[in-house]
Amino acid sequence: MNLFSKTISIRWADIDPNFHLRHSVYYDFGTQQRIEILEQSGLTLNIMKEQGFGPVIFREECVFKREIKLSDTITITAKISKLNADASRWTFKHEFFNSSNKLCAVLTLEGGWLDTNLRKLADPTPKIAIDVLNTFPKTIEYTEER
Repeated sequence: MNLFSKTISIRWADIDPNFHLRHSVYYDFGTQQRIEILEQSGLTLNIMKEQGFGPVIFREECVFKREIKLSDTITITAKISKLNADASRWTFKHEFFNSSNKLCAVLTLEGGWLDTNLRKLADPTPKIAIDVLNTFPKTIEYTEER
């Protein structure tokens, strides 16, 4: 498995009354993938706890393109589409592809880092967070903000 892509089989519990993937499952899959990537990149929950910071979400949106059904296997990719120069704010883009490699959904998430002791945005960004975010692949439309 590529660190930035994940293949998932759809479970019965993921399906809604219309027999396709529940909208909230897209968000859950994106969250799970991001946490796994951070952990595998060395930015573990224990490190965040020890250093007193964690990710915080400002906005999350999913655009649905094609149905995903119970019998489907999907691959989710994760890339960064926007990053501040100091990595204090970031935008992740997850794309959901079916087994025919057709785009089914795009999940976009804007966030930053929270100082968990002060309960406000972290300033400065912890170095390990900067290092890990800089390892992420970038989207074609990637921008860096100052």
